[in-house]
Amino acid sequence: MKVIAGKDKGKTGSVLAIHKVTNQVTIEGLNVSKRHQKATRKGSAGQIIEKSMPLNASNVALMEGDKTIRAGYAVKDGKKVRISRQSGNTI
Repeated sequence: MKVIAGKDKGKTGSVLAIHKVTNQVTIEGLNVSKRHQKATRKGSAGQIIEKSMPLNASNVALMEGDKTIRAGYAVKDGKKVRISRQSGNTI
């Protein structure tokens, strides 16, 4: 996936999670937020945890090779499949 809007515009990464209810996707290494965590035990150090946060699905685009694509649907062998609009390949 490639981010097409926001602070990480132009960056690419693989999808970690899809949130259908909120129409968001989480992409590995993008839209990272930092969370400061206190030390849990006496004598141990606190730490800063970096976590990838979800992006709205409208701000990302599918990729085929190194180009962004638009997706469509077609019926092949009696089954509905997702295809690339530019090349016609099955996704």
